[in-house]
Amino acid sequence: MKQLLVITHAPTPATAALRDAVLAGASDPEFFADEVDVHAVAALEATDPQLYLDADGYLFGTPVNFGYISGALKHSFDSTYDDLLEEVARRPFSYWVHGRSDATGARRALDAITTGLDLRLVAEPYERLGELSDVDLAEAREFGATVAANLIA
Repeated sequence: MKQLLVITHAPTPATAALRDAVLAGASDPEFFADEVDVHAVAALEATDPQLYLDADGYLFGTPVNFGYISGALKHSFDSTYDDLLEEVARRPFSYWVHGRSDATGARRALDAITTGLDLRLVAEPYERLGELSDVDLAEAREFGATVAANLIA
């Protein structure tokens, strides 16, 4: 069984809704029963490099705070980055971000961090701005399933 590590910071109703939709898609028993184990960890608790090393792939989720990723997700990366270099290279990943008006800086930061770790992007990052619709949440669910499917492809 493949393990998908989902690290998120979801302090708002919108980011929590996105997280829940992504998790539902990634762990859908109709498609991934006995094939993908989804391990969700709050970003502030994801400071042990072994969490990353035990996983086969990653999904990261964050609100956009002042044009950047959340401090909680940054703390997770700061705490583990050096220990992960060369150890997680080419593992599949993607991420989602939610902001009010612009997520460019957050996407740039996540792209830089994951490029430094040499992770392999398997789904176009999911970005939503403003209020979320049912369509947005359905797309987030599909996004989660796409990343999970790449673990077993």
